Amino acid sequence: MDASELAYGFLFVFQIVFGVSGNMFLLLVYTHMVSTTHQLNPPDMIIAHLALANTMALLSRGIPDILSAWGLKNFLDDVGCKILLYIYRVSRGLAICTTCLLSVFQAITISPGTSQWEGVKTQLPKCILPSCLFFWVLNLLFDMTVPLFITGLGNSTNMNTVILKYCSSISISAVTTLVNAMVLSLRDMFFVGLMSTASGYMAFVLHRHHWKVRHLHGTNCSRKAMPEVRAAKRIIALVTLYVLLYGRNTITLSILLNMKIISPLILNSHNIMSFTFSAISPFLMIPRNRRVRTSWKRDSHIPNWDPP
Repeated sequence: MDASELAYGFLFVFQIVFGVSGNMFLLLVYTHMVSTTHQLNPPDMIIAHLALANTMALLSRGIPDILSAWGLKNFLDDVGCKILLYIYRVSRGLAICTTCLLSVFQAITISPGTSQWEGVKTQLPKCILPSCLFFWVLNLLFDMTVPLFITGLGNSTNMNTVILKYCSSISISAVTTLVNAMVLSLRDMFFVGLMSTASGYMAFVLHRHHWKVRHLHGTNCSRKAMPEVRAAKRIIALVTLYVLLYGRNTITLSILLNMKIISPLILNSHNIMSFTFSAISPFLMIPRNRRVRTSWKRDSHIPNWDPP
């Protein structure tokens, strides 16, 4: 193993451990909240669902990629490749849908209190759990074709290991491959477009709110809006990160699939960046989430942890 592959292995291990730790921390905190208060508010439920999807993605693809980066070959058979890649694709789809749900929920939450929005705001919390269940069904069905295209390295006569070094893909037919790619792309584009629209609307509402209250110093109205404003800014940052990484992933994947000779540097950077959102997103949620900080302080008995 040369120096570049060794560095890639260390970086990959750090990213996976870093990401799994952050997401597991959120899951443990929210599990503790449920055990003590027997409920989660809608935003916490959505964030917990996103942390679960991120953990599934990091473990299902991260562990095999780490083993591959450290030089292990043919450690997955046909069944193992199909199961792990199916779990990864489902969890990736869940992350897209859940991030979209979070941005739409917050956009409706900070929308003006007009009569048109009041009914939606009242009914919206009741839709969170059914929406999460719908996302599971949707992605389990959408990605059912993944096992058909994936096999172990030793079971394929026409191997294509451009992206994965431990599994291979099977080209059933050009039409089937094209239709499958179009369906998955349309799903991704729909949710990415919806979350981008919701974030743009939140940015507009925040800008208008800032313009209205900039001359109101220390009013109750200004202070009352602060938690919603902070949450909206956090979610805008989360969606912006996702959209940027999604665009980069799409461009890099297109380059790799059209290269005659695959560049190891581009391939390794693509694999690492594929997990960046799942690894970083929990740390965008933790610092500014008052309920998470309060639970952590109460259980760990650390005083004055809140930033000024």
